[in-house]
Amino acid sequence: QRAYRKILMMIMIDDVVIKQLRQFSDERGKVMHMLKSTDEIFENFGEVYFSICNPGFVKAWKMHKQKTSFYCVIDGNAKIVLCDMREGSSTKDNIQEINAGEDNYVIVKIPAGVAHGFQSIGIKPALLANLATHPYDPSDNFDIDHVSGNIKYKW
Repeated sequence: QRAYRKILMMIMIDDVVIKQLRQFSDERGKVMHMLKSTDEIFENFGEVYFSICNPGFVKAWKMHKQKTSFYCVIDGNAKIVLCDMREGSSTKDNIQEINAGEDNYVIVKIPAGVAHGFQSIGIKPALLANLATHPYDPSDNFDIDHVSGNIKYKW
């Protein structure tokens, strides 16, 4: 009964959690679970927003001092890339790639201090939902240029 709540932990970056999600389909369409307040990985509700990334483009890098993000690609496919920027973390500067979307329906918990971005994979745009633990606050938001910034990752 609780088998669908199994959490898969990735060891590349501490505190990042990837959880397989369920979809329920019939002839009318489908229901796609994302996150419930009773899920083990849930922390707090601040806001939900959606981001579309067109094929061939990158949306990176974002980082937060306090906010945890829960990324879920609900249409299309995307490569989500993370970089641990936390001082004192045992996985500092580690890079983690996660393919998510129609081919791998998961939610990714991204803790504060971990830079994150995504790129559409394939021929159609990727639609990403983000449930964040805090509402948008410009003082908590850091942008790092994905070309000339200090993260050594080639998109």
